[in-house]
Order: sequence, then C-alpha cells, then structure tokens
Amino acid sequence: MNKTRILFLLSAVLCLALSSGCWLIDLKDFVAPEGPPKLKEIARTYYLTELRHSTAADVLPLIYMPEYSLLSQSTSILAAQGEKKRGYKLWFTMVSFDENDLLAKRKYLMIADEKPKVLIPTQPWAGFRFDGRLVLEGKVLEEPYADENARRVAMLKFAREAIHDDIAEVREDNKNYDVCGAMINLSLETVLTMLDHSPALAAKLSDAKGLDFEQRSFDSGKIGMTSDERTMTIRIRLGSFTGSFEKVEEFDYSQETEESEQ
Repeated sequence: MNKTRILFLLSAVLCLALSSGCWLIDLKDFVAPEGPPKLKEIARTYYLTELRHSTAADVLPLIYMPEYSLLSQSTSILAAQGEKKRGYKLWFTMVSFDENDLLAKRKYLMIADEKPKVLIPTQPWAGFRFDGRLVLEGKVLEEPYADENARRVAMLKFAREAIHDDIAEVREDNKNYDVCGAMINLSLETVLTMLDHSPALAAKLSDAKGLDFEQRSFDSGKIGMTSDERTMTIRIRLGSFTGSFEKVEEFDYSQETEESEQ
C-alpha cells in the first residue's frame, strides 16, 4: 500500500473521529494497547507443562496469575481463565491429570482477540487460536487403521471428545469456558465433516501450512495436527491469526525454570 493511500485512510479515520467525540473515545479505546499480561505470560503454563511428567503441584504456580485470571479446578483439572480490562481479549489455559498417577496428560491454550492488529482496517480483525497437546489413550492406540489418514481422523475425534470432557469439568465454575469450548468444538466438527466427505484431506493436517477450512464465525481457518507413538499436538487458527499459522513461537523460560529449582 503506497503512502498516498495510507494518508487517505488515516485522514478518513480522523474526519470520522472528529465528527463524533464519543466515537473518538471508542476508537482510542479499541486500538490502544490493552496492557499486561503478554502472550509469553499467558502461554507459560502450556509450554512449561510436561505431559506424563508434571504434577498438579508443578502446574499450580504456573497457571494461576491472581492479578489477571480466575482459577478453576476439579479432581482432575487445573484451569485459569482471564480477560483484558477492556474485554477485547480473553484466554484460558488448562491441564488435565491422569486419575491414577496424577501426571499431566493433556494441556490446552486458547486465546480470542477482537482487536485489529493494525490501525488501518483489515478483514477479518478478530482472531482465535487454540493449541492442545494430548496423551493418546484407549482405542485410538489399539485400533487397526486402513491407512494413516484414517488414523488422523480417529485422533481428531479423540481430541474433540477429550477437550469437551475436560471443559465440562469446570464449565459450571466459569461460563466463559462454555463460550470458548463451543468455538473449539465448532472448528473440530467443521473439519471432521470435511474429512468425512474427503478423507484424503487429512494428509494436509501434518503439512506446515495446515488444512484450510471455513468456520462460520470467522470465515477463514487453519488446523494442523502432528503425532508420535503416544501423543498428539493440535493447532487451530481462525480469522486474523491464520496468517501466523506457520510461525513457530519461541519463548525463553530458562531463567524462570532455573529460579524455581533453586
């Protein structure tokens, strides 16, 4: 976009703002940074929790940020849900523990953001992301599959059911989990319907660019899934977050980990 075009758009925004003092306040509130916590702080539970290793005692000091989030828990779940002061961004982190050995078996990170990434309007503004890593269990491990695509579909169905059950454990404590869970479930249901009609598309789940799909709340969406012998990782990006699907996030928590061990 050339400079003339940018100046024209900024002038239009300014003229509209000056015509309504109330609108000017809303615009300033909408585009201004919302402040802490930063993504690194929100995501720390997800990235520092080790499946089949971390205990609830390990996760609790990571997940609970009393100044930013509300803690929810059940016999097998630790979860924290937060919302920015102006309400344009909300998130949750959640860890599910095995009832026998009490070790982490599933972990999730979800962020919804209604604010634009730049002042100049782009479509869509809003974005949604979900990250999950799950220990595979039961039939999904034992079942013989016709091919790798059938295995991928089975894992995606396993993830849908596990996420639903985990959110159900804490939804009565905080209704925002229902809202977030509905968005995750809608995305998974949409993708599974696609794969039911075209099973070969499942091969794109492990591609670096992911599998494109249309989600009625955000229009555009991408999903990716990888796995090893015992675990699977799933990523969903909707709306404005689809553009960063291939970006690998790297947060340095080494100093924080070293301090906690001392």
